[in-house]
Amino acid sequence: MHTKNILVTGGAGFIGSNLVDALLADERVGKVRVLDNLLTSSVENIQHLENNPRFEWIDGDIRDFDTCMKAMEGMDLVDHQAALGSVPRSINDPVTTNGINIGGTLNVFEAARQSGIKRVVYAASSSTYGDHPDLPKVEDKIGKPLSPYAVTKLVNELYADVYGKLYGMEFIGLRYFNIFGPRQSPKGAYAAVIPLFMQCFSEDKAPQINGDGTFSRDFTYVANAVLANRLALFTEESAAINQIYNIACGHTTSLNQMVEALRIISGKDIQANHGPNRMGDIPHSLADISKAQNMLGYQPQMLFQAGLTQTYQWFLANQAAHTAPASI
Repeated sequence: MHTKNILVTGGAGFIGSNLVDALLADERVGKVRVLDNLLTSSVENIQHLENNPRFEWIDGDIRDFDTCMKAMEGMDLVDHQAALGSVPRSINDPVTTNGINIGGTLNVFEAARQSGIKRVVYAASSSTYGDHPDLPKVEDKIGKPLSPYAVTKLVNELYADVYGKLYGMEFIGLRYFNIFGPRQSPKGAYAAVIPLFMQCFSEDKAPQINGDGTFSRDFTYVANAVLANRLALFTEESAAINQIYNIACGHTTSLNQMVEALRIISGKDIQANHGPNRMGDIPHSLADISKAQNMLGYQPQMLFQAGLTQTYQWFLANQAAHTAPASI
């Protein structure tokens, strides 16, 4: 069987490194090469792979086109996870977010085209739904973006659509809904809510909720995102190509419910503090995952409660190592 060599941009990040591990365990995969600049990721996420002969590492930035071209050499597929995450970060620094998420992504797409790589799977975002009021979110109904980050992720989808039509390439975009799990760091000003709350519980501190805690999300364990990427990389269904898919669980959990779940998992009776709502936040997010189920064969492997338990156990076991900045 002919194996595929795969480039994973952002492969030292939280989602990317979990994906790299899964790909290296897949018999359909030859080499896995990671391109990452470690701006918001950590070499600790992939250091266990340094002696794996099928693993390659390039310390580089997707904003540099020559670096992207070098990374494509000898690759068959591209999985583009590199991005500068966080809605608040994009509000505070829209220029850097734009440079990485739009300029860098365009470099990746164009380098893949010039290198003759036909298929690119890329990380899209539920932020693309913007102010559209409908729940659950369906792929073909989006509103206006509510943050610079959301603008960049929408532009990624537009470029993928254009490249697919103009150059005969194959793109699959995966709209992630609040991915969480092992290796997601609580460090840094823009850390995600679940690792932040886990750190608070581990230190017997009260977590800070933005708003009254009724805002809800379709929190999605990282193994589900990894599964979706593998399905997208290897699908042979022509109808599944050049599509966008929601990647989530199809269930919603409020911040108050998440704190209650952490109380049960940790065995600690910790109450949250409440502050003002955060700029750019939408009240509720819930995915319709039927398209991914029907066209990719996607089925969530672990729902919220079980994923939160797994993540908390990992967090406690690795607490001393939580020195990296917030992951992508």
